[in-house]
Amino acid sequence: MLKTLLARHPAVRYLIAATIGVAGVLCFAPFGLFWLAPLIWLGLFQLLCSAGTTRQAALSGLAFGLGFFLTGVSWVYVSLSVFGGMPWWLAGPAAFLFCAVMALFPMLAGGIFKRWQPNGLWRQALCFAALIAAVDWLRSWIFTGFPWLALGYSQAAPSPLSGFAPLLGVHGLSLLVALSGALLVRWRTGVIFATLLIISGFVLRQVPWTAPVGEPVSVALIQGNVPQEMKFRPEAFLRTLSLYQQLIEQNPAQLTILPETALPIFFNQLPPMYVERLQKAVWAHGGDLITGTLSGDPDAYWNSAVSLGVSPTQVYSKRHLVPFGEFIPPGFAWFMAHANIPMSSFSRGPENQPPLAVAGQKVAVNICYEDVFGEELIGVLTQAGILANLSNTAWFGHSLAQPQHLQIAQMRAAETGRPMLRATNTGMTAIVSASGKVQAVLPAFTTGVLRGEVRAHQGLTPYARFGNYAFLLLAGLCLLFSQLPSRRR
Repeated sequence: MLKTLLARHPAVRYLIAATIGVAGVLCFAPFGLFWLAPLIWLGLFQLLCSAGTTRQAALSGLAFGLGFFLTGVSWVYVSLSVFGGMPWWLAGPAAFLFCAVMALFPMLAGGIFKRWQPNGLWRQALCFAALIAAVDWLRSWIFTGFPWLALGYSQAAPSPLSGFAPLLGVHGLSLLVALSGALLVRWRTGVIFATLLIISGFVLRQVPWTAPVGEPVSVALIQGNVPQEMKFRPEAFLRTLSLYQQLIEQNPAQLTILPETALPIFFNQLPPMYVERLQKAVWAHGGDLITGTLSGDPDAYWNSAVSLGVSPTQVYSKRHLVPFGEFIPPGFAWFMAHANIPMSSFSRGPENQPPLAVAGQKVAVNICYEDVFGEELIGVLTQAGILANLSNTAWFGHSLAQPQHLQIAQMRAAETGRPMLRATNTGMTAIVSASGKVQAVLPAFTTGVLRGEVRAHQGLTPYARFGNYAFLLLAGLCLLFSQLPSRRR
């Protein structure tokens, strides 16, 4: 009956696809229904298999993507309109257009799947899973990349499948989830395969890919909760400096980390007496401080993290910039003229920057959404034993962005076998273990300091050694086997 309805009324097919896409957001943080992901992508698989034409399948993928991204990254509108100062009549279409571009990727997967749809469940499932994961990987680098809400992120801890992260990375997890979902067309086959995956994931989680080294380091991660609308106002500047100085002095630690642009001024323009007070505060207990700030001058400036303390002063400058937020793509100056985003023309930091040597450790710093690009973080792991992310998610208000970003950090920790320290302005400031579990987290939109201890880890996971090559090989083999001619009696 459903097949007849879909054949007679194609619009119903696209409405169902969009609804399934909306429901797919439930698989990710903060909802965390990771077990639902195979069922959601089973629904997409069945819609693609039942499509009568390549065009129908492609449009089904587009509808799924629109429902998925318009719901899952709705915070793009918040950043443009509420905090970016863009009028709603421009921010709304801009956010919709952005989500529509993201929806082209599942559309591409749907069209290719139908164009070369093989016979037999296993071949179809392998083809579907490889394409779903491949388009997630494709959008992780094309147009500077936006891999947010890649399917594999739904399987961050506590999902048992997180055990595969050190082997295959997030895109390999996307493939496994999509494959298990497609195989559920035949419940017995699907349940058996899913059970084997779960058991394998539990076993892999027990493998010590990396090992702790040295003594624990005390850390203090400071969440200032400075409202975004006040961050760059001159009248709030002194209050911001005073707030961070007070929190640093009251929470001594070997390593103190402040959020991205916590000190919203060029570092060399800070009052010398203030810098001296910060130095004394961390010197008093033999510690180091990493703070987000600006480096350079008004003609060429960087989004940076600067260290102060007993170790020599060091700087890390952000390499992977946010389009429209930190740099203006060619031809879009007219668009940004309608927004009020301070410091929107950053320069890119150098490609190969060493980790910061602080608190007797080597800390690999990344800023804001740089931690979304897992393969860009692994080059420094032969030296670094700890990852640290400095973010300012105040741009996205009370939205899904904060818990989603923490889930991404969990995946990076699991992939690399390194603990991740997150210092954010409004949330979610957290300590993530080397296995990807959240050890402690501060409530969002509160002023506070998260204190704890962390140990550096040494050694390399398979993902840290080979990056996405293992996933690409697996996806290629799945596509190859799916297109092999079937035996005929």
